[in-house]
Amino acid sequence: QVQLVESGGGSVQAGGSLRLPCAVSGYISSSNCMAWLRQAPGKERERVARIYTGDGSTFYADSVKGRFTISRDAAKNTLYLQINILKPENTAMYYCAAGSRRQVWSWRCERLDTYAYWGQGTQVTISS
Repeated sequence: QVQLVESGGGSVQAGGSLRLPCAVSGYISSSNCMAWLRQAPGKERERVARIYTGDGSTFYADSVKGRFTISRDAAKNTLYLQINILKPENTAMYYCAAGSRRQVWSWRCERLDTYAYWGQGTQVTISS
């Protein structure tokens, strides 16, 4: 009933930019956790950025601060990840996730088990 679909991935040269949208269909709470994660081959899944929709507060992994921006367009029911100054190390499958159909308190957003809904991922490949 709730689906998340990522898009916008592709092959880009280092130094370029990408904007990844995550379209959300179905109902989720307006006070919720939403996040972007990534996984590179042979590596563990990494939490890249998250946003609490109740107040718009955000969090970024240290490795992406200053280059990645998470945002949400409530009218379009879409989550975005803007990636600037792309590096080969950013090559990974990028996933979006959302918390719950019920209200979620902001302190729960750092826990992966809060996220009940996941997209299928979009591949980002950065070359030099």
